[in-house]
Amino acid sequence: MVSKELRNAVKVSNLRSYQIAHEADLNPSTLSRIINNIESVKPGDPRVLRIARVVGLPPEKCFVSQKSNGGGSEI
Repeated sequence: MVSKELRNAVKVSNLRSYQIAHEADLNPSTLSRIINNIESVKPGDPRVLRIARVVGLPPEKCFVSQKSNGGGSEI
C-alpha cells in the first residue's frame, strides 16, 4: 500500500497528474490506481519509486506495511 505522504506529494505537486505519470513512464490511469490504492503494490515496486522520484519523495516514505489486525475489531 502506498503511504499518505506519497499521495499528498502527488496532490500538492506543481505538476499535473498526467505529467507525473509521463515522467514516471506510466499510463495516467495506472498512476491513479496506484495512488488511490486500487492496484496493490508491494514494497519496492519500481513504479511507485519512479512516482516518488518525480515528486521528490524519498523511497523510504513511499510504502505502508500491510499489517493484519487478525480480523477482529477492538472496542
